[in-house]
This record gives sequence, C-alpha cells and structure tokens, in this order.
Amino acid sequence: MSSPSADPKSRPAAALFGCCGLSLSAEEKNFFAGVNPFGFILFARNVETPEQVRALVAELRAAVGRDDAPVLIDQEGGRVQRLRPPHWRAAPSAAEIAALGERAGRAAYLNARLIARELADLGITVDCAPVLDVSRPETHTVIGDRAYSSDPGRVAMFGRAVCDGLRAEGVHPVIKHIPGHGRARADSHLELPRVSASYEDLDALDFVPFKALKDEDWAMTAHIVYDAVDPEAPATCSRAMIAGVIRDDIGFSGLLMSDDLSMKALEGEFDDRTRAALDAGCDMVLHCNGDIAEMRAVASALPPLSEVAWARFGAAEARRAEAQRTAEPMETGELLAHLDALLG
Repeated sequence: MSSPSADPKSRPAAALFGCCGLSLSAEEKNFFAGVNPFGFILFARNVETPEQVRALVAELRAAVGRDDAPVLIDQEGGRVQRLRPPHWRAAPSAAEIAALGERAGRAAYLNARLIARELADLGITVDCAPVLDVSRPETHTVIGDRAYSSDPGRVAMFGRAVCDGLRAEGVHPVIKHIPGHGRARADSHLELPRVSASYEDLDALDFVPFKALKDEDWAMTAHIVYDAVDPEAPATCSRAMIAGVIRDDIGFSGLLMSDDLSMKALEGEFDDRTRAALDAGCDMVLHCNGDIAEMRAVASALPPLSEVAWARFGAAEARRAEAQRTAEPMETGELLAHLDALLG
C-alpha cells in the first residue's frame, strides 16, 4: 500500500461502487478511471465462474491503477452469499451455527476461514460480515437468521470468531449494521425503519456487540432513525449518531462506510445522499446497483478519502497481513473436516 499522503489529490475518492455485469464495459472503465473510487463491491450479477470473477477483480483494480484497491462482497452464509454452488461452498447461516451450542464459536471461526479462503483465491479482500445485530421478537425478516442470538454477549463472541477467521486468511471483516438493526420492524432496502427505544435500552442491548468489537477495522452503518439520538435523520446521515454514539460512546475508530445509498430508506438526489452521509462522518459511501447515472451523481459530490481514513486503511492492511502471517496453518481439507464434524 502507498503511504498516506497529505495531498488530497493523491488519495482515492471516498466511495465504493458496484458494476453491472460479468466484465466491465468501456463506459465503466472510463468512469472508474476518471473518478478513482476507493474500492468496489461485487454481487451475484457479477459472478459466474472463479476464472471470470478473478478477471473482473483484476479489471476493477486496473481501472483505478491500484493493486490494493479494496474489493468487497457480502458472503455471510445462509441466505446472503453471492458465491454459491457449484463453484463455491454453501456456507451455513448465523442461526445454524449458533444452534450448535458449545461447538458454535469454533464452528463460526472455521466457517469464516473457509469463506475467506474462497474470497482470497479470487482477489476479494473485504467481506461484509459479520452481522452484529441482536435478534429480538420484532426483528424484521431481512435480518432473521442472519443474526446469531438475542444475547448480545453471544453475538459479540460469534462476531469476534468470524472477524478472526476472516482475517486469518487475509480478508477484512466489516461489522454491521452499526449501531444495531435488531429493533427495526421494516426492511431498509424498501423503507426507512424507525426505532423508538430509549437510549438506555439501546445501550444495554443493541450497542453491546459493537462496543465489544470497537477495535475492528471496518464497519457499515444502518439506514435507521433512532429517535433517542436523532429523530430527523437515519444513522448513516446523522452527525449526532456517528460522532456522538458510534465514534464516542461505542468507541469505534476504524473505517466507517455507509450502507448502500440506493436503498429506499434514503431520500433525495444521489449527490445529496452522498453529501449527507459524508458530512455526518462516514469515511466513504457505498453504491451497489451499478447504475452509471446514479454513480455519476454520487461522484459529483465526492471528496477524496480523508487523510485520517487513508491512515485507518493503512493500519487495517497491516493488521490483516500480520493476522495472516501468524494464523495457525490449516489445509482446506482439514478446515472442512473440522467444520463438518462440528456441524454433526
């Protein structure tokens, strides 16, 4: 990785973008070369075979001329995994792992190492996992079995196991959805959820896993209004939430990315959404659907990644490399055998 620079012009733009298909169009290549986004994210529409994904990852990095440009994917297991059979393993969901009882923590770690090994083989360096949302009776099905437990201490334990497993194979974890999606009764892909719980209740339950993992390097915000903190703006666009709660009370000091700007929980033009998230304190914005017109609007409002965020990325890269260097060596077959034995 190049050294953090005081010159903003030398730093990439504060965004992560998706793309439309299995390879980049000429228009996408030109757009990415001109904007120089910090990184990229892949979805199922971008996935066909291992060879094709490797080529696409290489294309994305070549477009911005940076071999260390992060490439992200959502590979949690269960319902949320962009890489699927026959080329990749069907990984268990969080709820399936949590149901294993005393064996569950080790299973979460081994499963994460296997996921990360598949990602690293493709050149993907960031996994948008684990989910640290605490399950509750009212939790919307968009989270559902993606949550590990209704016990915040157990959620934190599983989250740490997943983070350690991913990093052991050279992949950054992203804790989400900070400060907690478990109380939301709506799907933020479709509408804006509102949580009316008191600050004391949020602090006693929802924030607990994020406080326990506050030393992690990446986190993703929730598009949710928390009335006790800011009744006017969702967490992604709320300085009160990001500065006062996520950075101060929870204590998270790593890279903070927005959830997808194209989700219907957010309103307004895409340049306004971009400014709102960055002005609130997000280090970068995420735009996922590959719509070039929307991406151009996002790009029109993008500053360079801040010097602080660039330094955070450097620290995260160093931690990832050290974790990979010191991880217990295990062959893939050995990892699979151990996990299968735990799964029963």
